[in-house]
Amino acid sequence: MKKVLILGGAGFIGYNILRYLAERRDYELTAADDFSSGARDGDLEVLCAKYKIRLITADFSKPDAYRQLDPRYDEVYVLASVVGVNRCIEEPEEVIRVNTAIIHYTTEWLRTAKPSRVLFASSSENYAATTETFNYPVPTAENVPLCIADTRHPRFTYAATKILGEAAFFAYGQRLGIHTTVVRYQNIYGPRMGFKHAIPHIIERIRKGENPVKIYGADQTRSFCFCTDGAEGTVLALESDGSDQQVYHIGNSDEITIETLTRTIGAAMGYAGSYENAQTYPGSVSRRCPGIAKARRDFGYDPRVSLEEGIGKTVAWYRAFFDAGSPITTGGFKPPEALQYRKDL
Repeated sequence: MKKVLILGGAGFIGYNILRYLAERRDYELTAADDFSSGARDGDLEVLCAKYKIRLITADFSKPDAYRQLDPRYDEVYVLASVVGVNRCIEEPEEVIRVNTAIIHYTTEWLRTAKPSRVLFASSSENYAATTETFNYPVPTAENVPLCIADTRHPRFTYAATKILGEAAFFAYGQRLGIHTTVVRYQNIYGPRMGFKHAIPHIIERIRKGENPVKIYGADQTRSFCFCTDGAEGTVLALESDGSDQQVYHIGNSDEITIETLTRTIGAAMGYAGSYENAQTYPGSVSRRCPGIAKARRDFGYDPRVSLEEGIGKTVAWYRAFFDAGSPITTGGFKPPEALQYRKDL
């Protein structure tokens, strides 16, 4: 029986990978998290109890946390990080501190742990300026140069740490003889994704009665991948024999505008009001969509959940969340004009 560790296992993507593995594989699973995002909830507790998943609570930006881990694991998923546009803009120094510390201490821990395989979760944010400034093609392949437009802008602190993480895990993996894979997530969404991202923000605003509903960056395009497809793609990437020292996009190649996304959510919620275009968030690129041909070729990755189906499931979960009177513990919507950042950048 393989022993699998998921750092950041209580978070949105981590939880979905846990569930995917628990339902489809005979593995001994451990989820480790600091629960700073408020992710210790009924869904996680039920999953851990049902499948006898070990749960470790620790802050992995601190070296002592690694003492709680077992000496050996067969596979390790490194998902733990600080994420969210608002957090980057308002607390960029904390994003840098936490994410850099996790990368440093985890890669050093690999020296003694030496799992057979490790996967580092990266982001499409890494090449935001590549497509925006240098006009690289969209959909975008994994082999484009990584580029940040302005290191002074807090929006790019998350991307800076993810670029560092890719280089660090590849270097340590090669030196230590560990099969190392990087996946760049492309807007994974679904139930239980928190309140740090565009889709829950839109749901939150419509739920609170905003009318007209503002569409921030209406003409900008993105692609959105439902969480079950994202989890499956991640596991396929790590377990593929040909994925050592490789980068893969995990997402969906269907490019849509933010206006289409917003109106799709409105339709799922039965919203009958009007919409109006509004300013976008600072540092946002005009287009982003992943090419996923490499993942299709190497391990048969094939996202199946349509936007309408995925949004329907997501809206249903958030409707139940609000109906139960559950509070928003972290994140929550803030309009671009309310965010504190240097507007001259």
